[in-house]
Parts: sequence; structure tokens; C-alpha cells
Amino acid sequence: MKMGKRIRTNTGIKAGIKNGGRLTRFAALGLMSCLLLCGCQTTEPVERQEQQEDDDRLQIGITFDSFVIERWQRDRDVFVAAAQELGAEVNVQNANGSIEEQINQIEYFIKKKVDVIVIVQVATEGADLKSAVADARRAGIPVIAYDRQIMNANVDLYISFDNERVGELMGEHMREHLGETGQILQICGPLADNNVSEIMKGFDKALEGSELTIPLTEHAPNWLAETGFSVTSSYLSAMQQPDGIMCGNDSIAGQAVRALSEHRLAGSICVVGQDADLDACQRIVEGTQCMTVYKPVEKLAQRAAQLAVKLADGEELGVKQTISDGTNDIMCECLEPVAVTKENMDEVITGKYHEKSEIYLNVKQEKMQ
Repeated sequence: MKMGKRIRTNTGIKAGIKNGGRLTRFAALGLMSCLLLCGCQTTEPVERQEQQEDDDRLQIGITFDSFVIERWQRDRDVFVAAAQELGAEVNVQNANGSIEEQINQIEYFIKKKVDVIVIVQVATEGADLKSAVADARRAGIPVIAYDRQIMNANVDLYISFDNERVGELMGEHMREHLGETGQILQICGPLADNNVSEIMKGFDKALEGSELTIPLTEHAPNWLAETGFSVTSSYLSAMQQPDGIMCGNDSIAGQAVRALSEHRLAGSICVVGQDADLDACQRIVEGTQCMTVYKPVEKLAQRAAQLAVKLADGEELGVKQTISDGTNDIMCECLEPVAVTKENMDEVITGKYHEKSEIYLNVKQEKMQ
């Protein structure tokens, strides 16, 4: 019986081949139909479920001034990672220093109907985001000003560092290093960045009661780092050398040190900055920059992500502090900065913000022990 059945099967196959393979084709078509039906039944609900999950996730739009300054890249990465851990999707935009482009990006976020918009405002003269912020709020989208205050815009939250304290730390170090007399060249960021005036206010406050003077203050347009080189070079050529140079950030400080090096003065003049950039930390342990102000951007970015998700969910933020944006009192949260010198570099920065091998790259190995 078994053998007969096997013969009949073979005969049937041969017959199908003789008849143009109709049996084979019918069998194949039937098998494909079954597979397609099974495939539709198993994959379609999964795709719908994944799409539903994506639709349910909070959408955060964040627009940055640019990524030219080192720290903004770190802010971006930490913010995105923290938001994703909280179940949110983040759309990152780079305005490349153009306020017009940043306004377009905000309008794009509004059209995308994101749940919250976070803005690192472009720091350029005439920058005005009032209308764009108003458009977002009319659309029911809360807005967070990140690190830089957006003046007269009535945002839902401003989160940054205590910028006046940043200036105080710079001034306190100058006073400690120089004593009660001396001249300080000041190369600040653009006044279009509201943080700059706050830092200058804190710096002046720290110098009160001393005979430390500021014979020249210049502002770097759009935080152009090369301003540090041109201003320092011109000052050294036209006037006596300063006792100290206060720089708006570490990129400007690096260029000021470059100018000092060309005049063989690097290491003999107290230079201060902010942001704790890697090359600034290297200069500090090498002795060509005196101090920097470390602003723990990881904490800032993580906290901003947490508050963004809360705002999107309509939860209470628990933020009690307020600050004036020139027209309105808005909620704000300001983190504490930390002064960093050669003496506390390893305690504050090494292994936490930058690796030891990178900080001490240009310092002899025995100094690292």
C-alpha cells in the first residue's frame, strides 16, 4: 500500500508537468495565498501597535543657537537621552546662528503639533522671539527658555545657571589672585545674550571695594572666539599689559591666551573664562589660564528634560522661584556654578566631565601621579 501510494503521487506530478505544470502552479499559488494571509494577520496588528506607541509618545522640539560652542553638543546629547528615558521623542534643530532660521524652526514645531518647545535663543543683535513664542502658546504648546532668557516673551519656564554668580566667581578669583589693585581687560560675549549682562553685574559686584579697574570692555559679536585674539593683541600693542583678562567664555579665553603667547606673556597674566571646555582645563593644568567656571550641563539638561515632560503632561513643576523677563515674572530654576582651578581640577572635573588622560595630555606624566 505504501509503495502504491508513492507511485500514484509521482504519476500525478508527471501528469501535472505534461499538462503545462498547472497542478504545480495551482499548488504554489495556494501556498503563497496562505502565507500572505498569515503574514497579514501577524504583522499588520504589530505595525498598528508600533504606530500607536509612536503616536502616544510625547514630542519635544528643541532648537539650538548653534553647535559651534563645545558645550551645546553636550547639552543636546544629555537632554535627548534623558527625555527618551522618560518616554519622549526629541526633534533637534540647529539654527546655525540665524534668528530667522530659529523662528522658522519654532513655526515648524507648531505645525508638527509637538507637546513642548525648548529654545536656546540665538545670541545676535536684534534677536526677537516674542511673536514666535506667542504663536506657540496660542497653539497650546508650552515653551521653555533653556540657558538663555528670552526677554519680554512670557515663556512658561526659564532654566539656567545663576549667571550673576558666574560673574562673582570670576571676580572673586581675580581679586584673590591679583590682590586689591590692578587693571583687567574685559572681553565679554554679546549683549544680545542676556546672560552676559548678568555675568558682568556679578563680576563688578565681586570687585567692589577694591582698586581693581577695567580700562576696556569689548563684546564678541555672536560669541566669535577670535575676538579674544584681536582685542588682546590690539590692547598689548597700544597699552601696557593688563594684570588680568576676564573672558566671556573659554573659547574667547583660548584666543586671548594665543595672543599672550605671541607676546611671550602666556602664564604671566591671570585669564579667566567659563564652561570648563576641555582645552580650558588643559590650559589651567598647564598654567596659561587661571580658572574657569564649571556649569554642570548634565544636571541642567537632565532637569530641563524632566520639566519639559512635566509641562507636556500638564503636571505641577514644583518650581517656586521667578525672574523678570522685562515684562513678565516667569518661573525659573537656576543651578549653582562652580569655580575650577588647578587646585580643585581633579576633585570637580577629572573623571566626571573630562578624562584625566585628556586634561593632562600636554603635562608630563610625573605631574599626573
